[in-house]
Amino acid sequence: MLTGRCLCEGVHYRVEGPVAYASHCYCTMCQRQHGAAAGSYANVASADFRYDKGAELVTEFASSATARRGFCRVCGSSLTWRSTERPDRIAVSLGTMNPPYDGPVDHELFPEHKPGWVPGTQLFSKN
Repeated sequence: MLTGRCLCEGVHYRVEGPVAYASHCYCTMCQRQHGAAAGSYANVASADFRYDKGAELVTEFASSATARRGFCRVCGSSLTWRSTERPDRIAVSLGTMNPPYDGPVDHELFPEHKPGWVPGTQLFSKN
């Protein structure tokens, strides 16, 4: 079982099923949402995901016609990402898990958008 919470501890959740896969998404929307190089997520079955506390504090933002990003409206913690085209799946932010997620992260999405300042990324000269 995975558990987690937001920064202000107003929202607590749990996942009572397996992680299908975990990923780092380098799309520019994830970068802006997380304020980081990537959004890092565990993809799980929606039926296995539950809010134990503070569900009323979670707001969803429609970042595109098919994507919804869940966050705590009090502290702003990014909690989930879900596709309206795949309601049976939900992606849960790895950084909100407690204890920290220790499984493999074996997918990189949109690696062409990985910032040059990320270690191991080729920096290109403007010359």
